[in-house]
Amino acid sequence: MTKIGFNVLAWTASISKDLYPTVQRLKDIGYDGVEIFYGNDDVEEYQRFGEFCDSIGMEITCVLGLGPDQNLIDPSADVREAGVNRIKWAIDRARDMNSTLICGPFHSAFATFYNKPPDAEEYARSAAGLKLAGDYAAEHNVLLTPEAINRFECYLCNTMEQLSSLVEAVNHPNVKAHYDTHHANIEEKSIPDALRRVAPVLGHVHISENDRGTPGEGHIPFGETFETLSEIGYSGWLTIEAFTRNDPGFANSINVWREYSAPWDVAEKGFELIQSNIEKYNL
Repeated sequence: MTKIGFNVLAWTASISKDLYPTVQRLKDIGYDGVEIFYGNDDVEEYQRFGEFCDSIGMEITCVLGLGPDQNLIDPSADVREAGVNRIKWAIDRARDMNSTLICGPFHSAFATFYNKPPDAEEYARSAAGLKLAGDYAAEHNVLLTPEAINRFECYLCNTMEQLSSLVEAVNHPNVKAHYDTHHANIEEKSIPDALRRVAPVLGHVHISENDRGTPGEGHIPFGETFETLSEIGYSGWLTIEAFTRNDPGFANSINVWREYSAPWDVAEKGFELIQSNIEKYNL
């Protein structure tokens, strides 16, 4: 059965008690869970957040990114080891929050480029690191879902073809693929074909408008997207990811220079869009 989630990056990249009323309001709207970004290293804060969400019946998924000093495809074994260790740290925090899914472009470092196309050796390095992380994830009942993101933010995996091939090379039950409607809108020639390609290894889906504002108010073909998700039998999370300037540090890091939609407009209208399509396409 599909679940509907909301990524709280629309408000903040850091977890604290200030976020609790937001989570409660999302619960009241009808969301099944929230998605959080690993924006700080305070272990106890994650534990408290997990306890709060559990107390109101909200599930948690997580988003992880890696920096250039943690790049799984770096020629340096030490850098690659640092990347695997960071993923393991994220798995520990997921366990602290009783979360069972981590998504994001952690197959490689965010916005780190090499002025050439990715090669077979780099894909092999990423697969080896993800397999090690997958073994650790399996010990803690966590699913890792690396994400393909657009060419302006990612070097290694921009398309479902690239990501599917990588996940198939990892060949681990705790490593699946993450599809995002915003990035697919930029990189894929056919939305249905992209979803059919990734279907055997698909583990997570982000519902994001082309401008990162309110889903349904831009030009993402959501009807086609939900219809194909139903066709391939997807039954995981449908999580809204939208961005704002509410957290300036995070916004600056991902080149968000203007407001797209008010967060509660995104949350309320986005929920209605997803719920109506779940009903229409029997997801």
